[in-house]
Amino acid sequence: MLSKNKIKLINSLNRKKNRTEHQLFIVEGKKSVDEFLASHFELDSLYYTKNYSTVTNYNNQYKITIEQLNKISSLKNANQVLAVFHIPKNNISLENGLILALDKVKDPGNLGTIIRLCDWFGIKQLICSLETVDCYNTKVVQASMGSLTRVNIVYTNLTEYINKKPELPVYVSLMDGKNIYKTDLPKNAIIVMGNEANGISDEIITLASNKISIPRFGDLLQTESLNVATATSIILSEFKRFT
Repeated sequence: MLSKNKIKLINSLNRKKNRTEHQLFIVEGKKSVDEFLASHFELDSLYYTKNYSTVTNYNNQYKITIEQLNKISSLKNANQVLAVFHIPKNNISLENGLILALDKVKDPGNLGTIIRLCDWFGIKQLICSLETVDCYNTKVVQASMGSLTRVNIVYTNLTEYINKKPELPVYVSLMDGKNIYKTDLPKNAIIVMGNEANGISDEIITLASNKISIPRFGDLLQTESLNVATATSIILSEFKRFT
């Protein structure tokens, strides 16, 4: 049921090049696996322990021991079940609504949290630059907590994408931008969030029609910047106040 070759394959999916080669990715933990099983994602194989209570009736499902689960899990403490899903074919970008775009976001935890934020605030379209961390990275999937099944994610050249949508205003988050709390915000727009260390690239900034910022309220004003996921949550909340 769990041969050495299968263990090797599953462990190899922790690397992007192997996920790309096999077009497979890993989901772990009962809550996340259950959400993916109930979604449009196609299951490849399912490995679960006796503690996994969800009723299943899938091909290629295997009951294994916790010791075997630990051999294929990337978690410190394996959690009942691990599933391997097929990576879907490239999603087609949606044309309307409020669109979030990420410019070279590298941290898997940040991307996973941002995907959850999109799900929370009803942002159906997430555009990622080609340099942004892979959304099927195991840590991203873990941090997204199932929200990956409800957010349409497209990887593309961000400059070309923005240039193809002249009808939508582009908002970039910068330290010297206009106070977001004093800005009237539209229902339809592209919001760009940048890299953790370097922010938004100059090339993207030149395409922006609006520069906004989250003001600091501390007495000393010494905090350099907000975490990109934290900043995204504040900005999405403000945009949604106007919808």
